[in-house]
Amino acid sequence: MGFNCGIVGLPNVGKSTLFNALTSTQAAEAANYPFCTIEPNTGRVGVPDPRLDKLAAIAASAKVVATQLEFVDIAGLVRGASKGEGLGNQFLANIRETDAVLHVLRCFEGEVTHVEGSVDPVRDAEIVDTELMLADMEGLERRVLSAAKRAKGGDKDAKAEIDLMERALAVLREGRPARTVELSPDEREPFRRLALLTSKPVLYVCNVSEDEAATGNAHSARVEAMAKAQGAEAVVISAAIEAELAQLSAAEKQEFLASIGLEEPGLNKVIRAGYKLLGLLTFFTVGPKEARAWTVRAGAAAPEAAAEIHSDIQRGFIKAETIDYDSFVALGGEQGAKDAGKMRQEGKDYIVRDGDIFHFRFNV
Repeated sequence: MGFNCGIVGLPNVGKSTLFNALTSTQAAEAANYPFCTIEPNTGRVGVPDPRLDKLAAIAASAKVVATQLEFVDIAGLVRGASKGEGLGNQFLANIRETDAVLHVLRCFEGEVTHVEGSVDPVRDAEIVDTELMLADMEGLERRVLSAAKRAKGGDKDAKAEIDLMERALAVLREGRPARTVELSPDEREPFRRLALLTSKPVLYVCNVSEDEAATGNAHSARVEAMAKAQGAEAVVISAAIEAELAQLSAAEKQEFLASIGLEEPGLNKVIRAGYKLLGLLTFFTVGPKEARAWTVRAGAAAPEAAAEIHSDIQRGFIKAETIDYDSFVALGGEQGAKDAGKMRQEGKDYIVRDGDIFHFRFNV
């Protein structure tokens, strides 16, 4: 199952620099002019998880494989994008295909050209949000008219769809994103299928200068206050520092981080926040050949986790032999957990917990 986060924002805020650092590549051209990213670049990155290395050490695993998250670098939006300004229509379509949005905001001063002429991250966020809301409203208004024709012909599904769309339109007309629409559990999947740009979860990434990476600044503080008011999340990083770190060895990275007062790369915070944003959790498979982390949506049952490994395991699922992470570590591995009665036999209805270590029994 693939999950991805689209990296969006105005031109020249550091999106491509962040993407390059995330993927440790120069796949996206970083240049001091708008629209240098014409096609969305895609890269996959391992999700930092110290638990995986500990499990591998206990099991003496020959290979360690992290779970991954996909990032898509999307070209900068500008005022009027919803009407096709800049490369608006293409950009909006690219955002629609992502699962969540990482909204990069420029929180540093400097000579790099700002498309709006000054640094104001809250204003920049409102520009992008407004363009996305306008695009959603325009699309919904057309779809309501189409659904109304079907409803007149007796289509019951169309009537329910109209109700959802009208509620979304009411929220958007108030200047609020579609993700603020209140939904019952049964409405969540039909609402997701509307594929509204502003229904996606958002993480604000405050890009500050190198000397402010540890503390943030007044600009990032305003973004954090805005995020809190929206019930959203924000992280502070320096894309310039992350670009430097991407070129260093593991030992050099630690030395460099210590010299500037940081405990870990800012990218780790971004990746973990993106993972959380998507409502994901991690389970593990551990053995002498390989220790591996896997991704599944929170609330998934054991057979869904099995499907991440192979569809045949899901199809022939019998049971999941399960050990929680803390017990596996405390008792020195699988055998110690077995001897202490900490290995459980879970069936098809078992809901996966973050950190579960599975051995699936199946028959096809």
